[in-house]
Amino acid sequence: MDWGLFFTYLGACGAAAATGAMIQPGAWYDALNKPSWTPPRWVFPVAWTTLYLLMSLAGMRLAQHGGSGQAQAFWSLQIALNTLWTPIYFGLHRIRAAMVVMVCLWLSVAAATWSFFGVDFLAGLMFLPYLVWVSIAGALNFSTMRLNPNAA
Repeated sequence: MDWGLFFTYLGACGAAAATGAMIQPGAWYDALNKPSWTPPRWVFPVAWTTLYLLMSLAGMRLAQHGGSGQAQAFWSLQIALNTLWTPIYFGLHRIRAAMVVMVCLWLSVAAATWSFFGVDFLAGLMFLPYLVWVSIAGALNFSTMRLNPNAA
Protein backbone atom coordinates (compact mmCIF):
# COMPACT_ATOMS: atom_id res chain seq x y z
CA MET A 1 0.00 0.00 0.00
CA ASP A 2 1.39 3.38 -1.04
CA TRP A 3 0.30 5.64 1.82
CA GLY A 4 1.46 8.79 0.02
CA LEU A 5 -0.86 8.07 -2.90
CA PHE A 6 -3.69 7.04 -0.61
CA PHE A 7 -3.52 10.25 1.43
CA THR A 8 -3.28 12.35 -1.73
CA TYR A 9 -6.52 10.85 -3.01
CA LEU A 10 -8.03 11.11 0.46
CA GLY A 11 -7.11 14.81 0.45
CA ALA A 12 -9.11 15.29 -2.74
CA CYS A 13 -12.03 13.49 -1.09
CA GLY A 14 -11.58 15.68 1.97
CA ALA A 15 -12.07 18.78 -0.17
CA ALA A 16 -15.35 17.34 -1.44
CA ALA A 17 -16.36 16.36 2.09
CA ALA A 18 -15.62 19.88 3.32
CA THR A 19 -18.44 21.28 1.18
CA GLY A 20 -20.82 18.92 2.96
CA ALA A 21 -19.47 19.99 6.34
CA MET A 22 -19.69 23.71 5.52
CA ILE A 23 -23.04 23.69 3.74
CA GLN A 24 -25.57 21.86 5.87
CA PRO A 25 -29.05 20.91 4.60
CA GLY A 26 -30.77 23.13 7.16
CA ALA A 27 -34.32 24.43 7.35
CA TRP A 28 -34.66 24.83 3.57
CA TYR A 29 -34.10 21.11 3.02
CA ASP A 30 -36.23 20.15 6.02
CA ALA A 31 -39.16 22.06 4.48
CA LEU A 32 -38.94 20.25 1.14
CA ASN A 33 -41.35 17.48 0.24
CA LYS A 34 -39.24 14.33 0.06
CA PRO A 35 -40.02 10.77 -0.98
CA SER A 36 -40.86 8.29 1.75
CA TRP A 37 -37.67 6.34 1.04
CA THR A 38 -35.36 9.28 1.87
CA PRO A 39 -32.55 7.92 4.06
CA PRO A 40 -32.29 9.31 7.60
CA ARG A 41 -29.67 12.04 8.02
CA TRP A 42 -27.26 9.84 9.98
CA VAL A 43 -26.82 7.57 6.95
CA PHE A 44 -25.16 10.27 4.85
CA PRO A 45 -21.93 10.82 6.86
CA VAL A 46 -21.54 7.07 7.40
CA ALA A 47 -22.01 6.36 3.70
CA TRP A 48 -19.75 9.18 2.53
CA THR A 49 -16.95 8.29 4.95
CA THR A 50 -16.98 4.72 3.70
CA LEU A 51 -17.19 5.80 0.06
CA TYR A 52 -14.38 8.33 0.35
CA LEU A 53 -12.10 5.68 1.87
CA LEU A 54 -12.94 3.23 -0.94
CA MET A 55 -12.52 5.95 -3.57
CA SER A 56 -9.09 6.82 -2.16
CA LEU A 57 -8.01 3.18 -2.13
CA ALA A 58 -9.21 2.76 -5.72
CA GLY A 59 -7.33 5.88 -6.81
CA MET A 60 -4.17 4.68 -5.09
CA ARG A 61 -4.40 1.31 -6.83
CA LEU A 62 -4.93 2.94 -10.23
CA ALA A 63 -2.01 5.30 -9.83
CA GLN A 64 0.30 2.32 -9.44
CA HIS A 65 -0.59 0.94 -12.89
CA GLY A 66 0.89 2.09 -16.15
CA GLY A 67 -1.70 2.99 -18.74
CA SER A 68 -4.20 4.21 -16.16
CA GLY A 69 -4.28 7.81 -17.39
CA GLN A 70 -7.88 7.76 -18.62
CA ALA A 71 -9.08 6.00 -15.46
CA GLN A 72 -7.30 8.59 -13.32
CA ALA A 73 -8.84 11.38 -15.41
CA PHE A 74 -12.31 9.94 -14.74
CA TRP A 75 -11.43 9.79 -11.03
CA SER A 76 -10.52 13.48 -11.16
CA LEU A 77 -13.69 14.42 -13.05
CA GLN A 78 -15.99 12.62 -10.64
CA ILE A 79 -14.43 14.21 -7.55
CA ALA A 80 -14.74 17.68 -9.11
CA LEU A 81 -18.43 17.09 -9.85
CA ASN A 82 -18.92 15.54 -6.41
CA THR A 83 -17.49 18.71 -4.85
CA LEU A 84 -19.75 20.92 -6.99
CA TRP A 85 -23.08 19.27 -6.23
CA THR A 86 -23.47 20.21 -2.54
CA PRO A 87 -23.01 23.97 -2.95
CA ILE A 88 -25.48 24.03 -5.82
CA TYR A 89 -28.15 21.93 -4.12
CA PHE A 90 -27.84 22.89 -0.45
CA GLY A 91 -26.06 26.24 -0.80
CA LEU A 92 -27.83 27.85 -3.76
CA HIS A 93 -31.05 25.78 -3.43
CA ARG A 94 -30.95 25.12 -7.17
CA ILE A 95 -32.46 21.64 -7.40
CA ARG A 96 -32.66 21.59 -11.22
CA ALA A 97 -29.08 22.80 -11.68
CA ALA A 98 -27.96 20.22 -9.12
CA MET A 99 -29.78 17.57 -11.16
CA VAL A 100 -27.69 18.50 -14.20
CA VAL A 101 -24.53 18.14 -12.10
CA MET A 102 -25.85 14.84 -10.71
CA VAL A 103 -26.38 13.40 -14.20
CA CYS A 104 -22.82 14.40 -15.11
CA LEU A 105 -21.57 12.96 -11.81
CA TRP A 106 -23.39 9.68 -12.39
CA LEU A 107 -21.98 9.41 -15.92
CA SER A 108 -18.46 10.15 -14.68
CA VAL A 109 -18.71 7.60 -11.85
CA ALA A 110 -20.06 4.98 -14.28
CA ALA A 111 -17.25 5.75 -16.75
CA ALA A 112 -14.70 5.64 -13.94
CA THR A 113 -16.00 2.31 -12.67
CA TRP A 114 -15.94 0.83 -16.17
CA SER A 115 -12.43 2.07 -16.86
CA PHE A 116 -11.17 0.95 -13.44
CA PHE A 117 -12.20 -2.63 -14.18
CA GLY A 118 -9.98 -2.48 -17.25
CA VAL A 119 -6.97 -1.42 -15.18
CA ASP A 120 -7.45 -3.00 -11.76
CA PHE A 121 -10.40 -5.28 -10.99
CA LEU A 122 -10.35 -4.51 -7.26
CA ALA A 123 -10.40 -0.75 -7.94
CA GLY A 124 -13.49 -1.31 -10.09
CA LEU A 125 -15.15 -3.25 -7.29
CA MET A 126 -14.32 -0.45 -4.86
CA PHE A 127 -16.25 2.03 -7.02
CA LEU A 128 -19.42 -0.08 -7.32
CA PRO A 129 -20.86 1.07 -3.95
CA TYR A 130 -20.23 4.66 -5.03
CA LEU A 131 -22.13 4.07 -8.28
CA VAL A 132 -25.04 2.63 -6.27
CA TRP A 133 -24.99 5.59 -3.85
CA VAL A 134 -24.85 8.17 -6.64
CA SER A 135 -27.80 6.37 -8.26
CA ILE A 136 -29.76 6.73 -5.03
CA ALA A 137 -28.68 10.36 -4.66
CA GLY A 138 -29.72 11.05 -8.25
CA ALA A 139 -33.13 9.49 -7.68
CA LEU A 140 -33.51 11.55 -4.50
CA ASN A 141 -32.47 14.74 -6.33
CA PHE A 142 -34.96 13.97 -9.11
CA SER A 143 -37.74 13.16 -6.65
CA THR A 144 -37.27 16.34 -4.64
CA MET A 145 -37.22 18.30 -7.90
CA ARG A 146 -40.51 16.71 -8.94
CA LEU A 147 -42.14 17.02 -5.52
CA ASN A 148 -41.10 20.67 -5.12
CA PRO A 149 -41.60 22.34 -8.53
CA ASN A 150 -41.54 25.85 -7.04
CA ALA A 151 -38.35 25.22 -5.05
CA ALA A 152 -36.44 23.89 -8.02
